[in-house]
Amino acid sequence: MKRLLIIWMLAHPLQHYQCSAVIFKMTNAVCESYNKTWVEFGLCRLRAVSRNKVCLNVDANLLYPVHDVIVKARLLKRANGYKPWLYSVSFDGCQFIRRRNNALIRIVWELFKEYSTINHTCPYVGLQQVKNFYLRSEKLPTPIPTGEYLLMIDWVFNKKPQAATNVYFTFVEDLKDS
Repeated sequence: MKRLLIIWMLAHPLQHYQCSAVIFKMTNAVCESYNKTWVEFGLCRLRAVSRNKVCLNVDANLLYPVHDVIVKARLLKRANGYKPWLYSVSFDGCQFIRRRNNALIRIVWELFKEYSTINHTCPYVGLQQVKNFYLRSEKLPTPIPTGEYLLMIDWVFNKKPQAATNVYFTFVEDLKDS
């Protein structure tokens, strides 16, 4: 037990120091509706707040009630074009909101839940928003390598692809501070 306490005490200050030496910033956001009679994007924009802080704002208007949501997400890393890298996951969005039983999806959920109106169970209808969301490295349980990334999310409602949101971001460890 003492050994674990000592390891935690040594790691905790290093973890805090590591977070302050990181740049974690969104660079682009693209939202596309495949079926404008079902989903309309009123806003899909990044807003620079400071040099290293960029906020994402998305307004999606769901014109019909959505009872069945499948989310297909992929994380790609740029290396001579965007290549599959870390994760490709597909999950039932309604079931996850009810139970939050997927650890990987829960990590992403913890990043943006306080900025979103998508925090209730199905059905979803009307305006759904992500407002003033920004990336915070201290919310990630493990570090990722320096690089440019693309998070591609396809939204499937009632077994039909309806929309896609692609968020580009950069993760840079500032090695001169460490």
